[in-house]
Amino acid sequence: MKQLPEATNFIEQIINDELSAGKFESTGNKIAVRFPPEPNGYLHIGHIKAMCINFGVKDRYHGTLNLRMDDTNPAKEDYEYVDSIVEAIKWLGFEYDKLVFASDYYDKLYEIAEKYIMDGNAYVCDLSAEQITATRGTLTEAGTPSPYRNRTKEENLKLFREMKAGIYPDGSKVLRAKIDMSSPNLNMRDPVIYRIAHVPHYRTGDKWCIYPMYDFAHPLSDAIEGITHSLCSLEFENHRPLYDWVIEKAGFPAPVPRQIEFARLNITNMLMSKRYLKKLVDEGFVRGWDDPRMPTVMGLKNRGVPPEALKKFCADVGVAKAYSIVNQAQLDSCIRDNLNENAERAMAVINPLKLTITNYEGEEELQFEKNPAKDGAGERPVRFTGSVYIEKDDFSLDPPPKYKRLQKGGFVRLKAAYIVRCDEVITDENGQPCELKCTYFSETRSGSGVQSEIKAKGVIQWVDCKYGRDAEFRQYEPLLTDEKYPDQDYAERLNMNSERIFMGKAEPALAECEDGKAFQLMRTGYYKKVTETAPDGTSKLILSEIVSLKDNFNK
Repeated sequence: MKQLPEATNFIEQIINDELSAGKFESTGNKIAVRFPPEPNGYLHIGHIKAMCINFGVKDRYHGTLNLRMDDTNPAKEDYEYVDSIVEAIKWLGFEYDKLVFASDYYDKLYEIAEKYIMDGNAYVCDLSAEQITATRGTLTEAGTPSPYRNRTKEENLKLFREMKAGIYPDGSKVLRAKIDMSSPNLNMRDPVIYRIAHVPHYRTGDKWCIYPMYDFAHPLSDAIEGITHSLCSLEFENHRPLYDWVIEKAGFPAPVPRQIEFARLNITNMLMSKRYLKKLVDEGFVRGWDDPRMPTVMGLKNRGVPPEALKKFCADVGVAKAYSIVNQAQLDSCIRDNLNENAERAMAVINPLKLTITNYEGEEELQFEKNPAKDGAGERPVRFTGSVYIEKDDFSLDPPPKYKRLQKGGFVRLKAAYIVRCDEVITDENGQPCELKCTYFSETRSGSGVQSEIKAKGVIQWVDCKYGRDAEFRQYEPLLTDEKYPDQDYAERLNMNSERIFMGKAEPALAECEDGKAFQLMRTGYYKKVTETAPDGTSKLILSEIVSLKDNFNK
């Protein structure tokens, strides 16, 4: 056997121990895993952690990975979600070996269900869903056996085939596993494994009117595919005895799949439930599954988050068994670190205030450094005419102590340009500044190499009045206003102001580059360029926030 990779987490240690013990010698020591989302919504950031774990095992052990759509609930599943899942995985840079569907195995699953019946391991039950729940018992009291539990094999087989033939209405009968109504694990108390649903399936059409339950179809799909390890989140830990029972009673030879659970990803202020995310979409609270505020993979992509930052975040969080909650600031820090290294710098002002240099004539081309954090990033030209917009917040009529930006009689450097002094403040009818009259000092041009006695404590961004472009700025806050993991109804904690829109000015480079390009807007944040075209053909420049400049996590 080849040298095993050094285990980096408890899952890999289990796999190493099994390989060392010769568990998989009969299959050539091949490790096979799967990523099995249900196509009833778009993948979210929690799924990225599961992907990193499963694809990580595939790569470290040179194994195989099946992307399997667990499509056993036809009322909620659709090709739209299948396509979105495939696109999300591709965007993240993961490669699977095969795309398969649980519905591929419907004939085989039905055949196994009949085997259960004939082996005395399943029976048709006429109790309603409410009655089954009421008779299941509690953690301290055994359940009550169904009055239909002792039907003969022949009667059960006849009824099950009639269920398949469509004779009975929805909810009138189910097929239940016959296990132990007094088991301390409630999942083992004769769970339902098939139900009637006269609903067409997006792949199989009207062929079936009975569908397998997840706890039946999932382990059997793993076994059919020869999966060695079913890696899933911690909420399935109590289902593991049922997982093992289902495979055992089906008669699959060893080695059979082993289920291993890990802690799911929980992030403060983030809604991570497909059910609730779908509700946001259906109720119009967001513009769709790919809204930049959504924690879906497509939402994160649309926001401009680099996929490498998401995978780095999951690697930093690690693989653990214990439940924990990660602060969103840690995710933001990973995104910020990636963009700081890779995103070009640019200038924009969200709340413009005009600044006119009274002693400047003509115009010139200045050189702006693209990214000081990246070697060889180079420079690009920026036009300067002496009449520019600055941020209103970069000027104060009544500055606080140690104020480093512009004030009347004070000095500030315009980034990549000159030091200016504010000589006069023109105010509006409300006494608010609407234009600053300034003097510039020609010997202070950035990059000139000339040492000037004139010093400025602050450096601010600007946009030229002649060449600047109108821009819409979209800024985002979390969808949830608190830091509790949303595992319950979220309505009262929704942030009704999760998107804020401002109109400002941006330098031409932001309008002229390709859509989707990320920039660090100096002293503002990281933004993505978007162009929207109106029905009349006019276009609008939008700068959509990716992440703020402020780093709360590392501080």
